[in-house]
Amino acid sequence: MSAAPSTPAIAFRGTSYQLPGGEALVESLSLEIREGVTLILLGRSGSGKTTTLKLMNRLLEATAGELLVEGKRVEDWDVIRLRRRMGYAIQDAGLFPHYTVERNIGLLPSVEGWPATRIRERVQELLEMVGLESGIAGRYPRELSGGQRQRVGVARALALDPPVLLMDEPFGALDPMTRAELQGEFAQLQKRLKKTIVLVTHDLREALLLGTEIVLLDAGRLVGRYAPAEFMRTADPLAVAYRHAFSAPNGSPLPPAAGGVR
Repeated sequence: MSAAPSTPAIAFRGTSYQLPGGEALVESLSLEIREGVTLILLGRSGSGKTTTLKLMNRLLEATAGELLVEGKRVEDWDVIRLRRRMGYAIQDAGLFPHYTVERNIGLLPSVEGWPATRIRERVQELLEMVGLESGIAGRYPRELSGGQRQRVGVARALALDPPVLLMDEPFGALDPMTRAELQGEFAQLQKRLKKTIVLVTHDLREALLLGTEIVLLDAGRLVGRYAPAEFMRTADPLAVAYRHAFSAPNGSPLPPAAGGVR
């Protein structure tokens, strides 16, 4: 099933999420995410980024407002079907430590009833796609480097070829050089796949490199939505503070916005 061209892939309509004690982690969020964009949820810790992401695949349930996926209210989706249409990649990959790489990547296809031959072929295809050698399939996560584990995590999220990919700080636990390498590889991968991607980060440089759109959140509210170049020009005080915080120590400006990965 595919959304009609005029239908957003995901749409928040005054959506809120409150804790049982009444604290609002996301408040009255109205946001449409079009098919094929790489949308960055940018904000400091506690701004509501991860909560917003988890509302999309119903790891959390909205307490007010409405949330639509492919024009259909999330409550009307079978939750398993909904999650199968949204790959999910998190920081440090979240791999099952007692499963091999092949079993980690092939888990959802196995649950879906794919034959073993098709699963093996898909695992090999995905390993090549994320820049890993086929021989790594028999290893366990503990035998991999951080960068390798993160690549496997992305491969697992793509196993069922979902139209939407949700990513929560996917490169945050890596050393700077590995992180830069994977960011570049991911940008190239997205040019090929053209998925709808929602990526959570607090890193402005990452947002400018990977995003076609940047949504700035603060205290659970939407501050603004920008193309990368627009983010570099806006006079919004929070955006200005971000630019200042991520400028080089000698005061030199951030590099020009790359305009996203499309």
